[in-house]
Amino acid sequence: DADSISLELRKPDGTLVSFTADFKKKNPRAVRQAEEVRGLEHLHMDIAVNFSQGGLLSPHLRNVCAEAVDTIYTRREDVRFWLEQGVDSSVFEALPEASEQVHLSRCGQVGDGGKPCVCRYGLSLAWYPCMLKYCHSRDRPAPYKCGIRSCRKNYSFDFSVPQRQLCLWDEDP
Repeated sequence: DADSISLELRKPDGTLVSFTADFKKKNPRAVRQAEEVRGLEHLHMDIAVNFSQGGLLSPHLRNVCAEAVDTIYTRREDVRFWLEQGVDSSVFEALPEASEQVHLSRCGQVGDGGKPCVCRYGLSLAWYPCMLKYCHSRDRPAPYKCGIRSCRKNYSFDFSVPQRQLCLWDEDP
């Protein structure tokens, strides 16, 4: 609903982590600052998925990726998981490896709108609950759970597109 969000994340070992955050604030005018700043994570998206078949991966893709025309992107690690869950391999199409993309320019540097290029999309999560917070007290010998610690994280996603026109937001060199 409008006051909460549910997240499902898959760790590299295949473990599914589910979390629901309630954003009803005690002080709604307060500006939240992350207690921990986590570094930039660069992800190379090397698999294309036909958007019309994305519902096989998650029922949420239609809403989350509503602006996608015909293709969404993912990583080989994620594909392995979906294959183990029984998703047909025909849903996925391999893109050029990162080493092959060296010959492609970043989309922001390509003048011709019909040429293939490497598109970059940045995402910044300014504040999200990331772990339990533990407090210390003179009254208690061991630390105890006393809240949720908040974090900030930045992501950079690279993927190849067949034409510059499919990556018009990528203007940074």
